[in-house]
Amino acid sequence: MNRLCSFSSFLFVLTLLVTQSVNAQQVLTLDQCRERALEANKGLKMADEKRTETLNLQRAAFWQMLPKVSANGGYTWMEKSINLLSDEQKDKINSIGDRVVDDINNSIRNETSNIPLLENWIGNILTDLVSSSDLGPSLNSIGNEITNGLETDTRNTLFGVATITQPIYTGGKLWALYQSARLVNHLSGLEYDKKREETMIAVDEAYWQVVSVKHKKELAEQYAALLDTLNHNVEELVASEMATRGDLAKVRVKLNEAQMSLTKATNGLTLAKMLLAQRCGMPLDSDYDVAEANPTLELTAHRSINMEEVWQNRRELQMLRISDSIARQSQRIAASGLKPNIIATGGYLVSRPNLFNGFQNEFGGTFLAGVAVNIPIVHPGSIYSLKAAKAKRREIAYQIDEAKEMIELQVNKLNYELQLAYKKLDQAQSNLVNAEENLKLADESFKSGMCSSSDLMAAQTAWMSAKSEILDAEIEIEMNSVYLKQALGN
Repeated sequence: MNRLCSFSSFLFVLTLLVTQSVNAQQVLTLDQCRERALEANKGLKMADEKRTETLNLQRAAFWQMLPKVSANGGYTWMEKSINLLSDEQKDKINSIGDRVVDDINNSIRNETSNIPLLENWIGNILTDLVSSSDLGPSLNSIGNEITNGLETDTRNTLFGVATITQPIYTGGKLWALYQSARLVNHLSGLEYDKKREETMIAVDEAYWQVVSVKHKKELAEQYAALLDTLNHNVEELVASEMATRGDLAKVRVKLNEAQMSLTKATNGLTLAKMLLAQRCGMPLDSDYDVAEANPTLELTAHRSINMEEVWQNRRELQMLRISDSIARQSQRIAASGLKPNIIATGGYLVSRPNLFNGFQNEFGGTFLAGVAVNIPIVHPGSIYSLKAAKAKRREIAYQIDEAKEMIELQVNKLNYELQLAYKKLDQAQSNLVNAEENLKLADESFKSGMCSSSDLMAAQTAWMSAKSEILDAEIEIEMNSVYLKQALGN
């Protein structure tokens, strides 16, 4: 029985520890929130895929300048073969021996007809000799071989060709295309970095919003606790007829206002945490807390700024400069349309029947090589494309000048706001010292009956206002520092 109780107690403790571990609130640092946001941000993932896309396009453009090797083949069936000779020509060639013998005999008769007395005898002897010889059949056999040799037998045709093509000169178009693809890849990298920076700044904004609302909630709790204590004290004074019910009503009104502010702060903290959870890729109802209790403030504001360095560091201007380089390559591509193009080709051709050996039913092949030249003569479209590319470059130049002006204005504005935030913090800290001293004196005076509850509530309100101003100034300094770093290109 004791063992059973011990085992039950062990299970209870183990269950309690597991439940506490599961229900333990997750605490996130700013770096952890940034990491989660970078992993979950779909826009960043799309930008990364864009980098992969442009990198492969750059590689494809590079291979456009190198030789291309390809192979083609095919099979063709035809009902009839291609004939190089007509049927009449075939008959003449096949009977060429008979025709030659007849022509010889005719020539013999014509020649011997001029010989007196012996023409018939000599002519008959000679024609008999010619007719009985193998001349006719031999020539007929040769004719048959010729006609048979000219039979193409192209009813079943197999062919294949392997070619290699190498651009020699294309007016600079291929090199310009490669440079454009390389610049586009660089541009996509800058766009990725810009998207990553925007993601981190969005997380910082949401994070410090949670920190701000969290501290304001704590401040509202402290203020409500002070008023609750004051309400209890005034109730005792009313009971002892040392304060009026009007004084108690004023305190309760302030207490209700403080509780309402606390409710608003609680709801605001919930909404702020939902926004941060969304940007970190977590469920909106995630239960977590933030680690940093206070902002990490910069020591000093930026007093002097080198705008030349800023213009070199800002991604917007870097992207515009790359766009200008891309436009320059587009101008070269347009100009290449007015220049000659030279391409060298080579390869090996194989076929059956053999085209190179009397159409025999066997495979035969040959090497081939050539050069193709294209010289543009009348190309108005290329001229207008070149003018358009030049106009695009001038447009980008104006964009760069305008961007420089806007960046300089933005940097000076943020620098001024950061310095102003430091002044607000100094003033708020000074006000807090005075408010704490005033609250201490008012509390002592109220306890000794030297001041009314209204004076004490005024001191408490001043104290809360000073604390809130410090918190706002600290958050403002933190965010303005982030914004200014971004504006400086850091």
